[in-house]
Amino acid sequence: MTTGVQAQDATVGSPAPRLKGKATVDTLSIGCLAMVMKDGKLRRAEILSIKETKSGRQFYCNFDNFNKRLDEWVPAARIDFSQDVEWPSPEKPKETKKAAAPVAKKTTTGNKKAQKRPAATRETSIISEGETPHPWAEFTESQKATPDAEGDVTMTLDLDATPGADDDAMDVDDAAADAVAAKSQLNRDFNDEEEKKRLRHGGSMTQNQAEISRIRNISKVQFGRYDLFPWYFSPYPECFTQEDLMYICEFCLSYYGDLKSFGRHRQKCTLLHPPGNEIYRDDYVSFFEIDGRRQRTWCRNLCLLSKMFLDHKTLYYDVDPFLYYVMTTRDKKGCHLVGYFSKEKESAEGYNVACILTLPQYQRKGYGRLLIQFSYELSKIEGKLGSPEKPLSDLGLLSYRQYWTENMIEILLEYNEREEKCSIDALASQLAMTSGDVESTLQALKMQVYLKAEHKIVIPAHLEARHLAMKEKQKTKPKRVIEPGRIKWRPPIFPASTRTWAW
Repeated sequence: MTTGVQAQDATVGSPAPRLKGKATVDTLSIGCLAMVMKDGKLRRAEILSIKETKSGRQFYCNFDNFNKRLDEWVPAARIDFSQDVEWPSPEKPKETKKAAAPVAKKTTTGNKKAQKRPAATRETSIISEGETPHPWAEFTESQKATPDAEGDVTMTLDLDATPGADDDAMDVDDAAADAVAAKSQLNRDFNDEEEKKRLRHGGSMTQNQAEISRIRNISKVQFGRYDLFPWYFSPYPECFTQEDLMYICEFCLSYYGDLKSFGRHRQKCTLLHPPGNEIYRDDYVSFFEIDGRRQRTWCRNLCLLSKMFLDHKTLYYDVDPFLYYVMTTRDKKGCHLVGYFSKEKESAEGYNVACILTLPQYQRKGYGRLLIQFSYELSKIEGKLGSPEKPLSDLGLLSYRQYWTENMIEILLEYNEREEKCSIDALASQLAMTSGDVESTLQALKMQVYLKAEHKIVIPAHLEARHLAMKEKQKTKPKRVIEPGRIKWRPPIFPASTRTWAW
């Protein structure tokens, strides 16, 4: 998995002119733009939130031209109060619409039905009049069931529905409108290179707009011998937001707010590896299979940890219908968590991965590729074609695309050497991928062309050259791969009661 460092086109604040002036720790407010020290340089940043911690007041800063995952809580000492601060513009009072002329009351039943507002207006009014939706809830658009050519009913979203002339005037809440727009944006084809670039730099793959605006609540985490700085909000208990440092046991994943409690726990904790069955071991890593129903507390703690680094992850509490495949590295002190992927026990869509993460301290070292390869090796044992659950996160999309590309080109070059023809279905079967993922990758790489009344797969020269250069590099520095013969696993069979949600 790769990490983004800077967003090229992300700016803070609004383009409108602002008032400038001096500020102090007590007068600095949310919405101000100030110069904040980051990586040894003063950088322009917007204050998004303020909180009181045990060490003093801290400010949540969004830095100019930086990816939002690099936002952080900073103490007042890192803010340069000698320079002018840009104050937020005062909010303009909202204009009230003129009251509509009174309409004569109609008494007939037919007229009452004619006055009934359309479904789209009623549903959006529920969002705008009520409170902010729960972070796990989804906004509801106008849904209409329409039969297709074969008589099956399909659901269509009418995002442009507007009330008619005789309907009541409704003001749709801004948050609801933004959520509808974001959801429409997410439904675009993932093969688009512009979409890939947008997600890489500043986009969020969250399906719920409320999760985007949530401020990161944990400042710093000590996990084993590493200090982690979370990227996103995670629903840990509220009391931990007042702590400057949170301690997480790297074996049982329990969390503590002070060093004394954590030290007492470490003296008693006897766990040295994830609480599941070891199904793979080689010289580099081990994989453990963990049932969310049997190890609920451990899996919930894993979800809390992963939520700090995944902005699109919304599930935390109910872990019963999932299996967790955890990758670790081994030393004399035990098996240390590197990453994991979760998988539904019974996926109606045939997904072989529900959520996947490599912890930040192990990213850019090839571990993400091992997780992806292991998920497909399990699919091969099951005799199924697998696909990750959509939509993928920004980093997940890049990792999968890279894995798919390398393996497809390698197989296609082998077909060329044997002078044999290769089809999309043949590629899908060899890689245990769905035909849809194969075709979308070929189209994204412009490897599928229409020539002489038939579709052909071609390998661009630059991709072939890059692949051959990678092969030469691997002769001196071999990459880590999963050895299928070492996997000791059979597809588990679960009764219906263990495959359903627990609530």
